[in-house]
Amino acid sequence: MIVKSYAKINLSLKIKGVLENGYHDLEMINLPLDMHDVLEIETNPQFQDTFITCDEVRLMLLRSNLVTKAVDKLREEYQFKQQFLIHIHKEIPFSAGLGGGSSNAAVTLQALNKILKLGASEERLAEIGKPLGSDIPFFLNPHPCLVEGIGEKLTPIKMKAPFHCLIVKPTRGLSTKEVYAVCDNFPRVEINTEKVIEGLALGDEQMIADNRGNDLQAAAISLAPEIQDILDEMKKLGFVLYGMTGSGSSCYCLSFNQKKIKEAEKAFQKWDCDVIPCKTML
Repeated sequence: MIVKSYAKINLSLKIKGVLENGYHDLEMINLPLDMHDVLEIETNPQFQDTFITCDEVRLMLLRSNLVTKAVDKLREEYQFKQQFLIHIHKEIPFSAGLGGGSSNAAVTLQALNKILKLGASEERLAEIGKPLGSDIPFFLNPHPCLVEGIGEKLTPIKMKAPFHCLIVKPTRGLSTKEVYAVCDNFPRVEINTEKVIEGLALGDEQMIADNRGNDLQAAAISLAPEIQDILDEMKKLGFVLYGMTGSGSSCYCLSFNQKKIKEAEKAFQKWDCDVIPCKTML
């Protein structure tokens, strides 16, 4: 089976507090992107073990990535014996706040559910995947959503039209864990999620920009100051709607004007960054 594994941006990310279990209680607007990895999944009765390969060296060097954990967790639940060869063709940058690892894990759960005819519902797969990565429930059916709690509460939202998008990721990546470890040292920003949702339905870039924010951005910038340089350049290029996604280090700018995105792409190609044009999906 060959499956696509899509990226996302957090258009807005608000930390509402800290839960009893130590996790942060979040309120986010997630938009899926047409940027995607491709997973090739093969099974054979002669396979003695499951192997995960990848054309991203840093992922290959990890002792256990989220795809491995997803296979192990599903096997624990359903006790199947089959082994797999899974190859990940990476297009989504690593340690970037774009959800690549969680997306890969989500589509792996879906693919093995189909291949093995396990009959697990989307809700059941979300329960299995949730302990592995908070974005996994979103990626089981990626569409514009209000995401709450630790990622388990999903409410679809309407968008008037898709945005053209430019992702700019500095060389340095950031782990979610290291950003969350310092985020409570920084003040929260003023975010009105309801107005962001209204702005998306109306296609009003200014309304979205005036009400969105990312409570992890200041913490990420303290660890990777180049993020601020990218955001400053996006502002200088005339974008109204721009920001950092997730825990970073990727930044995005959005516009209904494709020409504007192409001009920004050309400008950032002079920087030492990954520069990826894409679109949001409805």
